[in-house]
Amino acid sequence: MKAIICSKYGSPDTLRLIELEKPLPKRKELLIKVHASTVTAGDVRVRTFKSPALLWLPMRIVLGLSKPRKPVLGVELAGEVVAVGPEVKRFKQGDLVFALTGMHFGAHAEYACLHEDGMVWFKPANTTFEEAAAALYGGTTALYFLRKAGVQRGQNVLVYGASGTVGTFALQLAKHFGAEVDAVCSTANLEWVHSLGAGQVIDYTVEDFKLPKSGCKKALKPTGAYVTVAGQGMARVRIQDLQFLKELMETGKIKSVIDRYYALEHTAEAHRYVEQGHKKGSVVIRVSQGSDH
Repeated sequence: MKAIICSKYGSPDTLRLIELEKPLPKRKELLIKVHASTVTAGDVRVRTFKSPALLWLPMRIVLGLSKPRKPVLGVELAGEVVAVGPEVKRFKQGDLVFALTGMHFGAHAEYACLHEDGMVWFKPANTTFEEAAAALYGGTTALYFLRKAGVQRGQNVLVYGASGTVGTFALQLAKHFGAEVDAVCSTANLEWVHSLGAGQVIDYTVEDFKLPKSGCKKALKPTGAYVTVAGQGMARVRIQDLQFLKELMETGKIKSVIDRYYALEHTAEAHRYVEQGHKKGSVVIRVSQGSDH
């Protein structure tokens, strides 16, 4: 099978397209033919190994000292189950699924094996593989932090960075929870961020809304909450979160925002684009030809 590997920490030039042996599913694993994946800011951080000083050594131990221990990056995918282990109960060959691989990575390949009890669920019926893959990281992360903040109907929510992968879902999910949502983004993104349901959309290139944590907390109501995704690690995800996102996508309550598409062999170019820090929503990798269904 074709796969993109990260041979060492560094620039996008460390990413190479190679042939690997197709994996075989273990007793309780699914073999998934990957149709679509993404390149996230997290993939870029792993490839460059940009980590806060206090976390440098622990993260090196987890990810790999001189190069990624899991050389095939990518944490979200959508595809088709093509084989199952003998003890798999929930899924069968032919099922269309979407999944988060977490610290196992491995989504930037034509095939991936996942445990049936992992973060894998049936793909939303009304989405393409690309749209389904693009919903996972942003959707589950936004959901985790909105719940952490205790967002409820009638509250006011400000989403800073509303045009990114997490921000687009935070905006839509907060609206679904009944909050009044305002957003902060750049000039180029004002109109389409507003179209996602934001009330007031603030242009940070005109109005400086960047404050330290202490300043943000002073601006809150006594019962308000401040949460930040940056530097907080990966959200704790449950299978119920994937089920919830599937339901909201199938009923048209939320949708994926996709900025650009790249073929698997152009994953390095996708990394270069994401690393610039100005993507709108998600950047998708089309792993298999004809995956847009």
